[in-house]
Amino acid sequence: MGLEMATHGEAIAFAPGAIVSGYLPIRSEPDLRPLLARLRERGARLCLPVVRDRQTIVFREFVRGAALVDTGFGTSGPNVDAAVLDPDILLVPLSAFDGAGNRLGYGAGHYDRAIARLMAMGRAPQLIGTAFGFQEVPTLPAEPHDMALQMILTEGGLRSFGEAI
Repeated sequence: MGLEMATHGEAIAFAPGAIVSGYLPIRSEPDLRPLLARLRERGARLCLPVVRDRQTIVFREFVRGAALVDTGFGTSGPNVDAAVLDPDILLVPLSAFDGAGNRLGYGAGHYDRAIARLMAMGRAPQLIGTAFGFQEVPTLPAEPHDMALQMILTEGGLRSFGEAI
């Protein structure tokens, strides 16, 4: 599945040097490592989420060959020496998504708060959910603080909400 998603992810547009946040898989999440490698080859600067405390994640630069450490919530990523970056594109894990771009996270609200923080800084990161196709549901409730995804990447392709890519 990781290679299929990497192939479909080739359609993600960005300028060289754009900062893209991915993640390393936990539980049964899609494996984005092949996609991250291809994005790096195309000139993306990569970062991974790191749990700073129970309320906050930051995005630390993910450079080739750097050692990974336990970063909380069952994840691994760059250590505290890695630069903190503000992503232009966030590849966002989720439990479920619907055809309107609503996502259901894991309940901790880390991404919701991180996105709100970026927006308060005047940034407008592109939000691309990453999931398996079977995680799509007919509809999800949206809270006022929820930010809709612009796209979803699954093993079946990259889809922009409102149109197919």
